[in-house]
Amino acid sequence: MKSPFSRFFGGGDKLASEVKSDVEVIENKTTEEVVKITIDKIIPNRYQPRTVFDEEKIEELARTIHTHGVIQPIVVRRYNDDQYEIIAGERRYRAMKKLNWTEVPAIIRNLSDKETASIALIENLQREELTAIEEAMAYQQLIELHSLTQEALAQRLGKGQSTIANKLRLLKLPQNVQEAILKREISERHARALISIKDEEAQSELVELIKEYDWNVRQLEDYIQQLLAPKEEEVKKERPKRKAISKDIRIAVNTIRQSLSMVTKSGINVKTEEEETEDFYTITVKIPKKKN
Repeated sequence: MKSPFSRFFGGGDKLASEVKSDVEVIENKTTEEVVKITIDKIIPNRYQPRTVFDEEKIEELARTIHTHGVIQPIVVRRYNDDQYEIIAGERRYRAMKKLNWTEVPAIIRNLSDKETASIALIENLQREELTAIEEAMAYQQLIELHSLTQEALAQRLGKGQSTIANKLRLLKLPQNVQEAILKREISERHARALISIKDEEAQSELVELIKEYDWNVRQLEDYIQQLLAPKEEEVKKERPKRKAISKDIRIAVNTIRQSLSMVTKSGINVKTEEEETEDFYTITVKIPKKKN
């Protein structure tokens, strides 16, 4: 079976021949000389798609390295006269820094910015530990680096085109929503549901509601459906002088409805009446003192 690296760089293009030997080094470290490099001379990969590192896992890796040593050296390239940039192995590098190592085992390769970025992106994509936003950004960078279409990228990575397209759509969400995905405060499926809301402020408000009420995806989808499709009885009402309901009021009303729905699901037979006048939207809630 072809490796993910050879599948991506294969196909006879110029980059394939340039990177082939470097990919082999990453997959089989024994083919190159391992040298010791002062850790203070090493800098992280500027093209690293991973923006959030799990500190617990870095600590766990550090303990493993302390006990068993480094099984695979990191791969670096010369950055300038006195520095080296990581191509592969940043988690190992961070773990060794935690152990206060002064030198680290490394393989030095001569790669261009384009080659370094490509290998870093693909290496991380294949580990499948990235958040959906980090993955989307990696796809976007690969498309730009190699002037690829979404379909061509999908073929090289062995993924479906719809997978690539769905990830890239997440980059159209507001920055604070993307941050919530990066911090794993909301899931990718939550984020994809938010795409149907076109107003960025409303999307941001929904993220806060997800976090506050710990909504699952189904609850969020139900809530969005209420926002986008008013209840039939409301549509049937004819009010020639009816004032338009502002977005804030609409969100407030729907939040109350959602809360009442949750109370009803708990087994309490809550009765509600809603009335809209020119100046007020009135919601009357009746909670029986005794269960039926």
